[in-house]
Amino acid sequence: MKLIMKTEFDNLRLNPLHDYETDSNGEKQVVKIYCGELLIAKKLKQKKSLRFFGVNGYEKYLTKDDVS
Repeated sequence: MKLIMKTEFDNLRLNPLHDYETDSNGEKQVVKIYCGELLIAKKLKQKKSLRFFGVNGYEKYLTKDDVS
């Protein structure tokens, strides 16, 4: 997985074809986005750190509004 921008993560999360789940454990929160059974992106929030990750080739899952 590689770092992606927040807008790209939001685009993947808001896509009606994708599902997501949230998991919290103390100060750590993880949001995972799936396309079917395939994990395509995740957000890690730990204390004040916020990072967004996407799998290689995540661009093909973006909606047309976000693709440059």
